[in-house]
Amino acid sequence: VQLVESGGGLVRPGGSLRLSCAASGFTFSSYAMSWYRQAPGSERELVASISSAGGSTNYANSVKGRFTISRDNTKNTVYLQMNSLKPEDTAVYYCYTWIGRVNYWGQGTQVTVSS
Repeated sequence: VQLVESGGGLVRPGGSLRLSCAASGFTFSSYAMSWYRQAPGSERELVASISSAGGSTNYANSVKGRFTISRDNTKNTVYLQMNSLKPEDTAVYYCYTWIGRVNYWGQGTQVTVSS
């Protein structure tokens, strides 16, 4: 199982970024996927999740209405569209899935929101 995130960077408050997570090594369309984030000095927290077929999503209250999780099962990729970014969104963002009682994480991508 391999999860590779991309799309992070430096953005001004109010800006947008789209993160991507390319998955391989498992049947992507059979598993739910999630995005987590971890800010310096804080615990890792769940940002958003999406069901295997993409029909069900859920979000942390702090990002509802601003972030959108989606997936393309033909490309084995999950996305996180982040709009109206705030400085408190600054963190390393991780792609995650759970297969056979095993947690799998990507290497993370840094998102920094600053003027």
